Amino acid sequence: MTCALELPVLSKRDCYKPCLLRHIFLHEKNMALSHLNLLRPVLCRFLPSVSRTPLVTSSRVPSLPHASCPTVLPNHVRHYATKKSKAKAKGQTAKVNINAALVEDIISLEEVKEDMAAVLTTLKEDFSRSLSIRTSPGALDHITVTTKDGKFPLNQLGQISMKSPQLLVVNMTGFPEATAAVTRALQDSSMGLNPEVEGTIIRVPVPKVTREHRENLVKVAKQFSNKAKDSLRKVRTNAVTRVKKSKESVSEDTIHLVEKQIQQMADGYVADIDKQLATKTKELLG
Repeated sequence: MTCALELPVLSKRDCYKPCLLRHIFLHEKNMALSHLNLLRPVLCRFLPSVSRTPLVTSSRVPSLPHASCPTVLPNHVRHYATKKSKAKAKGQTAKVNINAALVEDIISLEEVKEDMAAVLTTLKEDFSRSLSIRTSPGALDHITVTTKDGKFPLNQLGQISMKSPQLLVVNMTGFPEATAAVTRALQDSSMGLNPEVEGTIIRVPVPKVTREHRENLVKVAKQFSNKAKDSLRKVRTNAVTRVKKSKESVSEDTIHLVEKQIQQMADGYVADIDKQLATKTKELLG
């Protein structure tokens, strides 16, 4: 594309006039800008479309005089840590594995582990005895009867038998004086029993397995698991107390590591208690 500048014809005398020279300069400038505006769409159409500039070779970026031609800037991306990754990193704690033989003078970690394991064993026994949907004579063995001579398991005071899937019978011929105490113990149990007394024979109708009964058993299971967690917390507290008594003869770093080891053991058994509760709840609700 060519452009011709139409200049006014000047005489030799007029070329020396300053105002006239200024007029000619402005005229040429306006003509050049007008032709540049005509070429701008063509230039913009042939500019490459760049979405990301990995390397900037020049510190000065030329700017076009008009806004109709888009300016492409480098796309710098900064990655931030998400809430999920932060929570995951926060939840990860360094595990401690202390050799029990090295801290025997402070505390026996094996004994602490046995005490914690005993809590979990007791919970499993409570689940199997008290939270069974199936009816059996052993379903009443765990009930403790309080008499004037002390506390005794029900199966030591009476003979338990099953007449039908919905009826259990307790024969109190051997200890007739404990019949009233056994009846109260059956009523106060968490099984929802309503015993019927006929002399030294106690008939115990077994409630039907309804949805409400299953939900009540789940509540009892939660009570057992909370009781187990309380017992586990006592074992941990007693162990930590024994460790802190050795501050005079052991460094603080060692005591801190032992306490962390005990807490780590307790956390593991708490997880096992939660697993037992989840399994039992699924079994009870069907």
